[in-house]
Amino acid sequence: MYSKSALLALFRHKALKFGSFTLSSGKKASYYLDGKQVTLDPEGARLVGEGILDMLLVDRLPAAIGGMSIGADPITAAVVTMSAVRGTPVRGFMIRKEPKGHGTQQYVEGPVRPGEEVVIVEDVVTTGGSSLAAVDRAEAFGLKVIRVVGLVDRLEGGAEAFARRGLRFDSLLSIRDFGIEPQSADSQ
Repeated sequence: MYSKSALLALFRHKALKFGSFTLSSGKKASYYLDGKQVTLDPEGARLVGEGILDMLLVDRLPAAIGGMSIGADPITAAVVTMSAVRGTPVRGFMIRKEPKGHGTQQYVEGPVRPGEEVVIVEDVVTTGGSSLAAVDRAEAFGLKVIRVVGLVDRLEGGAEAFARRGLRFDSLLSIRDFGIEPQSADSQ
């Protein structure tokens, strides 16, 4: 069973670091959340899979779930596995940063077909740039992106970026759950 408090405790213990960091968005930050420390942990994978699946089952289950490799891969695997355990199957897919240099040379890999409804997943959302790149590649493949789901929302513009694209965004946690206030743009 999903427990928000257990996921938060795991993030605090394994993933939250304080110091001076440059994020993938280019922003400077006084803290860093290394989501892979949670998504590649057995208990973390279970909590993530259950939490996202519970969230999706409230509305409608997509045909598939996936996102930008490498960060989204363990999230995708956790949700796909938990969906099989629960008897509510959801397929997974991966989006490459660069197309494969041989074979089909495509960005999107996995058992998905153009026209299917999918959800993009991300571990930590700051500005939403990585997820929006995943959305663009999924849509170019012909998938219909219906939602973006993050594990932690840093509350630094990602939700607004998704809204401008007409995409629903939800997260299992926000940075406020950690007792941290979002960093404003002028503090960067």
